[in-house]
Amino acid sequence: MLQKGLLLRAVIMGCPGSGKGTISSRINKHFDILTLSSGDLLRFNAVQQTPIGLKATKYMEEGQLVPDDLITDLVLESIKTHGEGRHWLLDGFPRTRKQAETLNKASPINVAINLIVPHEVIISRIAGRWTHMPSGRIYNTEFNPPKIAGRDDITGEPLSQRVDDQPENIRRRLDIYLSTMQPVVDFYREAGVLREFKGKESNKIWPEVFRSMATFIEPKMPLP
Repeated sequence: MLQKGLLLRAVIMGCPGSGKGTISSRINKHFDILTLSSGDLLRFNAVQQTPIGLKATKYMEEGQLVPDDLITDLVLESIKTHGEGRHWLLDGFPRTRKQAETLNKASPINVAINLIVPHEVIISRIAGRWTHMPSGRIYNTEFNPPKIAGRDDITGEPLSQRVDDQPENIRRRLDIYLSTMQPVVDFYREAGVLREFKGKESNKIWPEVFRSMATFIEPKMPLP
């Protein structure tokens, strides 16, 4: 367990399709911990037209990446507003070593979770994903197939595959992720707070993550 009075400051990392979202939601369910997703924060601030949201929207409307400094300001402001006095977990941040260093100065991380899933498993998992574009409903030919192949269960309309979900593009996304995130992983390894979990399925990785988290913070419910 964490020392009395010491709050959990955690980040979770993992390639696209590694099950990071699934593991994050389970951490949130089983532990009394605030989960902050940089993507969700960005979308919320854009919709609410906050000062940071308006700046970010300007970049997105021009087809540009939102600058690192702006994302960092957004996350740090959210931590200050919502995370004071609470255990928290960041999902989707930091994305660069500079962001990691800035975060550590503001609020040192004491647990960095890194999910490692074989690339071929990730490619197979994502390549099987099909979407009903009008509604956003997502199916997967491996574990959540539509009742009729290629058709939405509710409307019967055709399903589509995003260009990013095609195998050749998945490989490119994985290569970009690894080249970008390796310095961040190295930063947390050097800091002595990195915990890596390897496996092919989220259901098999999760118990190890749960037990690891339980050494830092009391779970509010046991493993099923």
